[in-house]
Amino acid sequence: MGGISKNDVEKYLENNPQFAKEYFDRKLRVEALGDIFKVSPGDVKDGISFKEMTKLEESNLLFELLLEIQDESAVMEKTVHKVLQRVAQLLEADRCSMFIYRSRNGTPEVATRLLDITPTSTYESCLIAPEKEIFFPMDIGIVGWVAHTKKLYNIPDVKKNDHFSDFVDQRTGYTTVNMLTTAVTLGKEVLAVIMAVNKKNAPEFSKADEEVFKKYINFISVAFKLYHTTYLYNIESRKSQMLLWSANKVFEELTDIERQFHKALYTIRLYLNCERYSVGLLDMTKEKEFYDEWPIKLGEAEPYKGPKTPDGREVNFYKIIDYILHGKEEIKVIPSPPADHWCLSSGLPTYVAENGFICNMINAPADDFFNFQKEAFDETGWVIKNVLSLPIVNKKEEIVGVATFYNRKDGKPFDEYDEQLTEMLTQFLGWSVLNTDTYDKMNKLENRKDIAQEMLMYQTKATPDEIESILPYREKLEKECIEDCDEKDLLKILKAELPEPATVELYEFHFSDFPVDEYDLIKCGIRLFFELNIVEKFKVPAEVLTRWMYTVRKGYRDITYHNWRHGFNVGQTMFTLLMTGKIKKYYSDLEAFAMVAAAFCHDIDHRGTNNLYQMKSSSPLAKLHGSSILERHHLEYSKTLLQDESLNIFQNLNKRQNEVVLHLFEVAIIATDLALYFKKRTMFQKIVDAIEKMEKEEDAIKYITMDPTKKEVIMAMMMTGCDLSAITKPWEVQSEVAIMVANEFWEQGDLERTVLQQQPIPMMDRNKADELPKLQVGFIDFVCTFVYKEFSRFHQEITPMLNGLLNNRVQWKKRQEIYEEKLKALEEEKKKMEEEAAKRGGGGGGGGGGGGGGGGGEDNGKSKTCTIL
Repeated sequence: MGGISKNDVEKYLENNPQFAKEYFDRKLRVEALGDIFKVSPGDVKDGISFKEMTKLEESNLLFELLLEIQDESAVMEKTVHKVLQRVAQLLEADRCSMFIYRSRNGTPEVATRLLDITPTSTYESCLIAPEKEIFFPMDIGIVGWVAHTKKLYNIPDVKKNDHFSDFVDQRTGYTTVNMLTTAVTLGKEVLAVIMAVNKKNAPEFSKADEEVFKKYINFISVAFKLYHTTYLYNIESRKSQMLLWSANKVFEELTDIERQFHKALYTIRLYLNCERYSVGLLDMTKEKEFYDEWPIKLGEAEPYKGPKTPDGREVNFYKIIDYILHGKEEIKVIPSPPADHWCLSSGLPTYVAENGFICNMINAPADDFFNFQKEAFDETGWVIKNVLSLPIVNKKEEIVGVATFYNRKDGKPFDEYDEQLTEMLTQFLGWSVLNTDTYDKMNKLENRKDIAQEMLMYQTKATPDEIESILPYREKLEKECIEDCDEKDLLKILKAELPEPATVELYEFHFSDFPVDEYDLIKCGIRLFFELNIVEKFKVPAEVLTRWMYTVRKGYRDITYHNWRHGFNVGQTMFTLLMTGKIKKYYSDLEAFAMVAAAFCHDIDHRGTNNLYQMKSSSPLAKLHGSSILERHHLEYSKTLLQDESLNIFQNLNKRQNEVVLHLFEVAIIATDLALYFKKRTMFQKIVDAIEKMEKEEDAIKYITMDPTKKEVIMAMMMTGCDLSAITKPWEVQSEVAIMVANEFWEQGDLERTVLQQQPIPMMDRNKADELPKLQVGFIDFVCTFVYKEFSRFHQEITPMLNGLLNNRVQWKKRQEIYEEKLKALEEEKKKMEEEAAKRGGGGGGGGGGGGGGGGGEDNGKSKTCTIL
């Protein structure tokens, strides 16, 4: 048998492809696949064309690239360098390059990242350091045009291309003849521009070269997209962490801007990705003091001619905080930094403060406009390379400081994402200044309040002479200083100066303050506390009690009705309900003490106008208190008095007792708002119904005293009964008080008419004064009767108040009827006059009519109208 040649085998395999496939699968596939993983890139020979490469060698190359792409620790530039080495080899290009697309200071640009890549070049020789980068805007060169259009271009002669620029060639000394270039994109975003330059052994790159170029660009795109996605994830992660931690520290520190910025910036230092950063805080003074202007106006000093912020302030950094993150971490705080301090000497922070721009600089020491230090700053050898500086702007769009970041940790320049990240941070810090401003304003308001309160106390608090007029310790004890007097002696003297309860009828429901002058009413008020037996029990100092009562009297304004006399009457009625009305049995001595004291204070500093007027006039009180406006003011005023130790009649109570007193003050005083009366009267009625069914007094006492809420409801209704008690007084007293109340209402009506330009309601309208009896009867029926009727059911001892109310209703009803009769007579007389006028008008119009009833009616109507007008 003759020998089998190579041609015979090839011919047989071509004619029997199924046999060739089965044999390969059985004998060679495992060995062939194993060889794939053993072939190294060095096995690819120089000068070999893509067509001449075996499929196994191509697969080996692509598989190696995939392995490198999936390696998370791989550097994207290294991967691209390796791919472009193969591209340069396969396309027979003289060299390949990669330009990064980015944006700085709001301007898109392209910059060299890998240059002069050949099949034999090293990664380190091709990588361009940040300080040696060549960057240019999008409107320069073919690279910019490719980034703009995002298309592939095969340019046989660059000099014939309108977009070509020799800008890079001049910088590198290279001559570009032809090129094959395209953009790497992620969606609509351009990431880079790749180019193969100067085809060897041919005048231009062929269509086949374009296909090979596209294939490998796909691998570069995968590497770029993976890197860029990871980078964006890192950016978003840092952003969220920065916001979270800076927000945490911003709201933790509200005292001043320096501490706030320092805490926030120090906490997020790990997420800033820079070697060093500094914050310069600007002086916020806009206008100088007048005495600082004098030397300038007199020509003794030159006016300021330096840089100013956009809102006109002199650029003056009053403090710099320098954060050193390279090597050993350190923080330096420089108050009143000199102009030659390294943070300021470059002029960049001043420039940013003056213009409000974001400045992102590459290779900052080489910049001609700013004067950055080129030498090392310290023994560590640290030097400035890249700088990112931003203004910190508050909500008022005022620049409050400048933040400057130096040298990105990975050595690359700061990019648009760094700008966005730091701008977000500085914007957040700027807005957070509102917190410190608000805190500062709050402190100033608190200080102003304290000063106003001090002024108020000086004017309102009883003077030593006023106290001595009631408590004559010098005369009785012959001592110059009240502190030298024994408390028991002071109490004895004070009791001796007070009127006897029977003399002024303090225990009576029909008590009248008219025979007593206002000065003696102070003594009567003090007497009530002695009658409650709480002065000695709760160790109330005689001087403090006297001063408090005198000060409460001075706290009432000199107005028509809601004055000190009204305040005293309410306190006396509360005392009478407790003692004469026998309601005291439900309350402890401490509660009775608080209830009477609150009753005295219930209308302190009343302005003579009601809550509705406060709202209509948008008064400060209405803005401060949302509901029960005046009542809450009376409560706050009362608490303010008690905050002064020399006025605190509860000073010797323990903490728990003080809390009880303040709570009772709130319940009692707020309860005087008649708007709340209709909410509480049903609850009070149910309590009264339950008490009526109980046969034993002990059961009733237990029923109420065991439930604090019931006690509060009863106390609230007692305050209403006290506040309205003038309606139950003897007629000669009630009639005069009613006129005083009406006069105060009419004064408010005058204000509504003149100040608010509104028509007052009838009760406030002095033009309808004749309707007072009718209004009083309506007030008694709609509001007052329920209160005193239910109290009479609750305790029979309170019946005199109901009797007084009903007697006054009879008196007001008589006057209402008299008024209505007069009104009726006037209306009848007016009607009669109108009828006579109509008759006279009808007679004159019918003379020439000769009948015609309808026409006569119209004429009569016209005559009547004219007559009335």
